[in-house]
Amino acid sequence: MNMEAIETPIQSLGEAKIPSPMLREDHGGIDHSFVSDDDRILINIKRTNIEAMITKGISPPAFELAGPRRKVYFDAAKLRCAIATCGGLCPGLNDIIRAIVLELHYRYGVKIIYGVRHGLEGFIPEYNHDFLDLTAQRVSDINNMGGTILGSSRGAQDIDRVVDCLEVNNIGILFMVGGDGTLMAASKIADTISQRGLKISVVGIPKTIDNDIHLVSRSFGFDTAVDVSRMAIQGAHNEAISYPNGVGLIKLMGRHSGFIAATAALAQQDANFVLIPEVDFDLDGPKGLMAALETRLASRGHAVIVAAEGAGQKFFTDVNESRDASGNIRLNDIGPFLRDTIKDHFTAKKIPINIKYIDPSYMIRSLPANANDSVFCGFLGRDAVHAGMAGKTKLVIGHWNNHFVHLPMEATAGKRKQVRPRGKLWTTVLESTGQPPLKNDHT
Repeated sequence: MNMEAIETPIQSLGEAKIPSPMLREDHGGIDHSFVSDDDRILINIKRTNIEAMITKGISPPAFELAGPRRKVYFDAAKLRCAIATCGGLCPGLNDIIRAIVLELHYRYGVKIIYGVRHGLEGFIPEYNHDFLDLTAQRVSDINNMGGTILGSSRGAQDIDRVVDCLEVNNIGILFMVGGDGTLMAASKIADTISQRGLKISVVGIPKTIDNDIHLVSRSFGFDTAVDVSRMAIQGAHNEAISYPNGVGLIKLMGRHSGFIAATAALAQQDANFVLIPEVDFDLDGPKGLMAALETRLASRGHAVIVAAEGAGQKFFTDVNESRDASGNIRLNDIGPFLRDTIKDHFTAKKIPINIKYIDPSYMIRSLPANANDSVFCGFLGRDAVHAGMAGKTKLVIGHWNNHFVHLPMEATAGKRKQVRPRGKLWTTVLESTGQPPLKNDHT
């Protein structure tokens, strides 16, 4: 990571001059919890890196700490807010919505909160998606539900028309919950708002079950995904050991980053082979996956393979150039491909095997958040409210070095975090599985 190249200033609509409603006795009076814009979290906490920068006369870059400010920009009595959830489903979406609504209502006294139905479509009149009035009562138990009570959608919409809708409805703060495409759209919405000279705050909450957002150490839904994935691995292992030459094959989420596959394999240490997009592997040849699988079955009589959905795309001759509504390239399905390839390989060698294929992806996406994710979502939602009320805009609430921080949207949108092949996570996976390199040209 190039520390010196990271820009961290957060944009603001103007000076915050109104004493926070949270100072009032009937709103809790929690004076001790306020933070200042001067409170910072270092991006890189390695002592050698910090000392090197100080020696050069450079201040180490740091993120602004998230949390409530003593003074706010918006008058809560006159404020209207809106929340939109976009893109694919993810455990914790309803927890985020609930946290935002309850914080706005109880801690700041905001009475008008709109839920935008079906993502960006909800701003466009032709779709006929009416706003949903979000009250404390309406969201009281939605954390027990999977999915999102607001619905979602994929695909771009006219940014000017989105801003028209915000302006007509006198929205002061827009909370957008979504992945990379959503954050890029949110950035464009904030730019258009600025160009028009409007006073509307845009606050992003990053959503990706793959945990692959740049400069965000953890994203909500990931912990739940690992929890359920480890059960899938356990089930595949039980299947594999129950039959002669049993092979359990699990496909997990991870289009471009293998964090779920790698972490789940460490959480449930039954996997013998883990395949992720960041680490190349061969199928055939003396050191390829098929040869390693033969060796494993000959010595132990069973094997478990975990594959991230983006692994092994090089094996498909019909390269898929089509994209989904969010602009993502449609991946070829590695799960059935590996299942059929393994069957064909051992059939040709006249070695009987029993292979069981498990794909829990869509079940995981639509589940309620587990305990850890639910707590995490609560922090994200409340800190999003604090940022918006303070008049901050074009920012993302992130988690870095065990703190919740404000990230400029341009610092993270359009960028991706990946598993480092020489990093601790992947080397630990190799240690726990005993997996060889699976490359014929490996040196």
